[in-house]
Amino acid sequence: MSRYIEVMTIVEGATEEDFIRKILAPYLGIKNIGMYATQVSKPGQKGGDVRFERVKNDIVYHLKQRNDTFVALFLDYYGLAHWPGQDLINGCSSPSQIEEILVRSTTDRIKDLLPDRQVEKRFIPFFMVHEFEALLFSDSAILARRLGVDKKHVDKTLEQFSGKPEMINNSRETAPSKRLQAWMPAYKKTITGIPIAEEIGIAKMRLATPLFDAWLKSLEAIVDNCCHNET
Repeated sequence: MSRYIEVMTIVEGATEEDFIRKILAPYLGIKNIGMYATQVSKPGQKGGDVRFERVKNDIVYHLKQRNDTFVALFLDYYGLAHWPGQDLINGCSSPSQIEEILVRSTTDRIKDLLPDRQVEKRFIPFFMVHEFEALLFSDSAILARRLGVDKKHVDKTLEQFSGKPEMINNSRETAPSKRLQAWMPAYKKTITGIPIAEEIGIAKMRLATPLFDAWLKSLEAIVDNCCHNET
């Protein structure tokens, strides 16, 4: 029998928190992974302002709590500010390169801060390239129906990026959420986005977004490794 593990996931705001609580946590729960979400915090405020100097305090706090708890990040690349590794990313960087640079740079910084907390093992960061709404492009039919637009508009966008949602770009005008708002001006991340994500489901998202899938595989591997080490 697999061991049950707990993962505290630090997120940017209410949308990501709802996504984990309502959709991702139940999906991982049947795999013996207890995933919990907490918004980036500072006195008197939660959500937004995703600077490393702010987020690192939460990362350090949760890694120090218990040695058997894992800490994850689920943050949008689109919203990061003053983050380790950002200076190594340019307009030619692919989504996989962006994710790799940010994960490596962030992990290295946290290891420097907590050299005795098994950061390499217990810290599992993920950066959604380019933002949460990219996941909603995993099923163009559901997305189009929910937004009330012709499916060809969604398909055309996907064709521009070789059918890969995680390539939909990082721009004030054309980021995934901006495209959804152009099709549906009343689009709201939590009110509209979460129900769309619920209907699409994690399984379809994993098929369409390999970086997101790789992060989930790394979480699932923790359970497998724990089970193997105990036999």
